[in-house]
Amino acid sequence: QQQLVESGGGLVQPGGSLTLSCVASGFAFSRYTMNWYRQAPGKTRELVATIGKTGDEINYINDLKGRATISRNNANSTVYLQMNSLKPEDTAVYYCNRIGGSPWGQGTQVTVSS
Repeated sequence: QQQLVESGGGLVQPGGSLTLSCVASGFAFSRYTMNWYRQAPGKTRELVATIGKTGDEINYINDLKGRATISRNNANSTVYLQMNSLKPEDTAVYYCNRIGGSPWGQGTQVTVSS
């Protein structure tokens, strides 16, 4: 069974930066595209960033383009999401996962507020 442990969230002022981390175990991490998702209060979970198995295929939702960088380290089964110029609208619980992966981790809360 997979385990995903997200960390790095917190309270940050608008315009600030955070780097989220997700350590994965229980599956062959290097064989999977990894994704970051977020779920804002009262909204459904949405996919926000994707990175291919070797890190060569990267995609972001339009709202994060130019403000986020997804990366991975296959040696330690970790995927990262660095976010800059944070906005209040980025407030959400952030999760990592592969497509179809279960169970989800607990996520990490990002709150952007002055």
